[in-house]
Amino acid sequence: MNALFRESPLPRYAQLADLLRQRLARGVWKPGELLPSLESLMAEFGVARVTVRQAIERLTREGLVSPQRGRGTFVTSAPAQDRWLRLQSSLQDLAAVYREDRPKLTLIEEASAPPILSPGDGKSAARYRYLKRVHSRNGVAYCVISVYLDDDVFKLAPKRFRRETVIPVLLDLPQIKIAQAKQTLRIGSADMEVAGLLEIPLNAPIAEVRRVFTAPDGTVLYLGEITYRGDYIHLEMNLIP
Repeated sequence: MNALFRESPLPRYAQLADLLRQRLARGVWKPGELLPSLESLMAEFGVARVTVRQAIERLTREGLVSPQRGRGTFVTSAPAQDRWLRLQSSLQDLAAVYREDRPKLTLIEEASAPPILSPGDGKSAARYRYLKRVHSRNGVAYCVISVYLDDDVFKLAPKRFRRETVIPVLLDLPQIKIAQAKQTLRIGSADMEVAGLLEIPLNAPIAEVRRVFTAPDGTVLYLGEITYRGDYIHLEMNLIP
C-alpha cells in the first residue's frame, strides 16, 4: 500500500484524483499529452484498477482529462487559475474580493461561544456568535471557516451574516467602525477533520489564516479562523525597493 493513502478519511480514488490534479496544475502533464497508462498508475500508487478508473472519472467530470477508447487518457486542460483566492493586504481590497466571490456556504455549527484571544488582539465582547461553515465553488470545497462575531454586531444583520461572507456585510453596516484589522498566514498540513471536510489527503498542505477586527475602544468585533486548501491560495505582495 502506498503511504500517501494511509490514515485518511477520504476514499482512495478521491485522494488519487487530488494527487493527479496537483500534477496537472504543476504542468507535469500538459494539455494534449497522454496520461500514463492505468497499469503505470496502478504500479506507482499501489492501488487497484477500479481506484484509478474512479479517479480518472472524477477528473473527466471536471473537464481536465478525456479518456479515448483504445488510445488512452489525454489531458484537455490544466486546473484553472481563477480557482485561486488572492490574500489581499488591505481591508477594502479584501472586501472587494469577497464581494465578487459567491461561494456556496454550508453551515456546520452555530452556537454562542467565545473566541480564544491572543495577547494584542484586543478585549473580549460580552457575547459572541460562533459560525462554522465550509465554503465551496463549482462543487469543490476550498475552505473551512470559524467565525466569531460580537453578538451585538451579529444581531444587526443575522440573515445576511448566515447567508453571505462576513467581511462585506461588516463593511456595509454604518453602525460598525473598524479601527484595526490584522491578518496572519501560516502554512500547515490537514488533520483528519479538515481532510474530510475539504476532500483532500491527510497531511496535504493547507494555509491557515487568522483575521481580527477591533472597534475603536479595542473590543474584538470579529475573529475569523480560515483553513484553505493549499492549491486555492495565491499570495502576491508588492516589495517596496
